[in-house]
Amino acid sequence: MSVQTNYQLFDFLDFNPSLNGEDQLWRACTPTEIKEQGGDIWVNMPFQKQKNSNEIVPDNSVSRKDYNLRIRAYGDKIIRVSLGFDGQIAGDSEMLQLAENLKYTPLSYEKREEEWFIRDAQGRCKAVFNFRPPETDWWSDLQPGPEDTVDLRFFPGDKKAVKLTDYDMFSPTRHDAFALAIVEKNGQPHRATCSFHARAGECFMGTGERFAKMDLSGRTVQLRNQDGQGVNNRRTYKNIPFYLSSEGYGLFLHTTAFAKFSLADHSTRSAQVFVAEPLLDFFLIGGNTPEEILYTYRQLTGFPSMPPVWSFGVWMSRMTYFSADEVNEICERLRKDNYPCDVIHLDTGWFETDWLCEWKFNKTRFPHPEQFISNLKDKGFRVSLWQLPYIAYEAEQYPEASENNYISQSERKIQGASNFSVQDYAGTIDFTYDKAVEWYKSLLQKLLDMGVACIKADFGEDIHLATAYHAMQPEKLHNLYPLLYQKAAYEITKHVTGEGIIWARAAWAGCQRYPLHWGGDSASSWDGMAGSLRGGLHLGLSGFGFWSHDVPGFHSVPDFMNSIIDDTIYVRWTQFGVFSSHIRYHGSHKREPWHYPAISDIIRRWWQLRYQLIPYLLEQSEITTRTGYPVLRALWLHHPEDKTCLHIDDQYYFGENMLVAPIMNAEGIRDIYLPEGKWVHFFSGEQFDGKQWLKDVAVPLEEMPVFVRYGANIPLYPEPVACTDEMDLSKTIYKKYL
Repeated sequence: MSVQTNYQLFDFLDFNPSLNGEDQLWRACTPTEIKEQGGDIWVNMPFQKQKNSNEIVPDNSVSRKDYNLRIRAYGDKIIRVSLGFDGQIAGDSEMLQLAENLKYTPLSYEKREEEWFIRDAQGRCKAVFNFRPPETDWWSDLQPGPEDTVDLRFFPGDKKAVKLTDYDMFSPTRHDAFALAIVEKNGQPHRATCSFHARAGECFMGTGERFAKMDLSGRTVQLRNQDGQGVNNRRTYKNIPFYLSSEGYGLFLHTTAFAKFSLADHSTRSAQVFVAEPLLDFFLIGGNTPEEILYTYRQLTGFPSMPPVWSFGVWMSRMTYFSADEVNEICERLRKDNYPCDVIHLDTGWFETDWLCEWKFNKTRFPHPEQFISNLKDKGFRVSLWQLPYIAYEAEQYPEASENNYISQSERKIQGASNFSVQDYAGTIDFTYDKAVEWYKSLLQKLLDMGVACIKADFGEDIHLATAYHAMQPEKLHNLYPLLYQKAAYEITKHVTGEGIIWARAAWAGCQRYPLHWGGDSASSWDGMAGSLRGGLHLGLSGFGFWSHDVPGFHSVPDFMNSIIDDTIYVRWTQFGVFSSHIRYHGSHKREPWHYPAISDIIRRWWQLRYQLIPYLLEQSEITTRTGYPVLRALWLHHPEDKTCLHIDDQYYFGENMLVAPIMNAEGIRDIYLPEGKWVHFFSGEQFDGKQWLKDVAVPLEEMPVFVRYGANIPLYPEPVACTDEMDLSKTIYKKYL
């Protein structure tokens, strides 16, 4: 069992507690030189080796090593800091997609006796090196004095400093964090860390699809994608190396390597960064509001694109439909019973063999796929298809993929299957190889040419690590992989259909450009619903704009495939889905509403409401594509000064004018917080003053607490429709809530 040692060296920097000499710590010292080159500032940073001990003591018998730290600015809110330890310096990557209006800003420096100032062309101070020694009043030599370190403050925003941690320690030999440090492994630079001072009461959000409370302070998060296996644990499909601080800044760690954030956890005085490569490259982003910081982060990594109108309708699915006859029967029933619906999704069962992904319809069960898809389109149904980025040994494409190096290469047979499949996968499609990308796109194009509207880009959070890839080491590719995978699927879909959309599970920085993403395999339980919402809120605070979840949860409990879903959970999760950016029914058990006759009429009414809301959704989605706002927003985004909102993870803004408080318990009772302002109940018209709690609100099953900002003009569709194809958006009406 891994035992907490309370030494940062072991618990965060991954030293072997035996201190066998394999790893050596080098700490940054006071910089010695500064220069300007091409508008960048370069600072010579000496590093001192520390003795091989859990006591942090310099090994002065070893000469210091000098490394160059580069400081660069973009616009007036971004400072980029890069420090390479093996001769490399940070460049561009697939994660970066700089906005056209984000301009490189040249910097200059001024040397004073006790400080170096770094300023932009407008004279704004962007960083300060302080050389003043700590003030002391000698009393005792019981403990040695503090060792040399770096005292550096950044000013990415207008006022507040973001300061490297210089003295986070108990004593000069007992440290809880390091300002800047490198770990050598067998004499070679191997991994790096830096730390920022965390103020008392400082809160942290984001870091991807985190299923935790809103405030992540006191947590260490692993930035390594993996199969989440639900939405109630520390594992997650979508790790984003970006966090937001309540102190008015964001940090984007520009890496694809495995990494960690310790957010006032190993030390409450520090937000610590660890990266498993000998390169530190991070962007500090300032802003007066959280939305401004998120907007600037998107200027670096890309804005979400606008999904097609039909995608905002209801998606119907389960794991899985197995034939054209079954699908046609379900679609006919949806229309006959007046359940509006736009998308029918075929999961694993459309292949010749269930789970054996060959990108071809089963010829017996789907004998005429092109006609099948065309007929559904005539009835207002788009078809979405499941697939995954791994090639099985038994797949028709395996010989071609292996011979042409379209998949990762291994000298021995790989063993290992997914959670559900009995197929062993021979390798991962190698999206670092341009010919493999084009080959993969050709597989999808055949389906898209048939009329398929969307590809479910499932999996991608794991790759075969013990294999070789064309242009990257597997450890560096692992986290980046979903971005390359989803980009390929998105691009070919947009090229063929003219509409940019995928349905994806994994993510890394930049994936927000290719909507949309859903929350993975949640349990059909109240815990699953609450965890899903938390994941969506944190993802929205990580640059993503569009997000969905499986209604009413993906798998059953305790019998994974067969336990009956509770009617109440089905209704409450439907209500949550109606007020999400996208709504899809999917899971391991029957999902069609007529299988739940006691509540089927309630479900129909909520689906009809969803279509009434589509004009509002389109309006808010346009805002999402050009700002820092997601469609589903944490309350804190609109009320950064309200400390109560920092801790609310069971309510959210739906766009900028609606406040939603889902019911997530069997009792139908909850407390509701109304932030500052005046609010109108969406259904009853009752008015409420904000900045108050409504305690023990009882909500009947067919109702849901939704509030509208007083005075807001909400666009609604006035007529019932079977699908979005029947909509004439010029008929949109506006309802003013007073």
